[in-house]
Amino acid sequence: MKQRWITFDLDGTLMQNPFGKWVFPEVAAAVSGKLGMAYDAISALIAEHERRMSEGRYVEAYDWDEMLERLCEKLGIEKPVDVEDVVHEHNFPPKVYLLEPDIPLVLQRLRACGYSLAAVTNGFFKYQAPVMRTLGLERCFDEVITPEMAGTGKPDPAILRLLPGEVVAHVGDRLDHDVQLANAAGIHSVFVDRTMPERLCSLPPHVRAKDQEMLQLCLAKWKKESRMNDNVEMELPRQLTPDAVICSMQELVALAKEWKEG
Repeated sequence: MKQRWITFDLDGTLMQNPFGKWVFPEVAAAVSGKLGMAYDAISALIAEHERRMSEGRYVEAYDWDEMLERLCEKLGIEKPVDVEDVVHEHNFPPKVYLLEPDIPLVLQRLRACGYSLAAVTNGFFKYQAPVMRTLGLERCFDEVITPEMAGTGKPDPAILRLLPGEVVAHVGDRLDHDVQLANAAGIHSVFVDRTMPERLCSLPPHVRAKDQEMLQLCLAKWKKESRMNDNVEMELPRQLTPDAVICSMQELVALAKEWKEG
């Protein structure tokens, strides 16, 4: 019997990693210490990341150790730390945590519905696996797909080609990476928004996705993701419009049953 997959983003969807608050600041401090002066290494690394993403170099865009190595070469210093080591240093609660406490139970229920589950993330395995283990997520998935494994990253739908069988849906918190990936792959695109207004929470996930207020919230989210001027008048592009919007992972179980029946 052919496997049917539901795939998940990790950071911002299921878990909080330590990069923003802990890893990047420590890396920046180490670079400044090596230079003997204050230097904004975070901005330099993010700028290089965004440049590589804009060029479609999705694998290289998430190789933080390599980007740090190149930056240090330009600055004329030795690389002061390994990003992988810094991740391990900060890999414990409350620096890392599940975004909903019952996420493992929800994933278990989805597997009980007959689905195989895969984490499809743009983070390299060496950065993601330690956090997944700490949070008990690693055992929840049948596969973990990362850019260096697939030879590409989100939003390129080719990242899904390593999964045998049929991918039914992808779930994530970014429109430019996750929703665009799912729409390009011709599968159900499920957008996670835990901050939506109460009125929208009262609507079914498919109805929310078509609601004008939700579409405006998605548009604002995309503008933020792409660093676009918020005053630019435009509509949300179709490739970035989700099929369903959920406010918690618990809502996925009913959707998964619908997909199975459909």
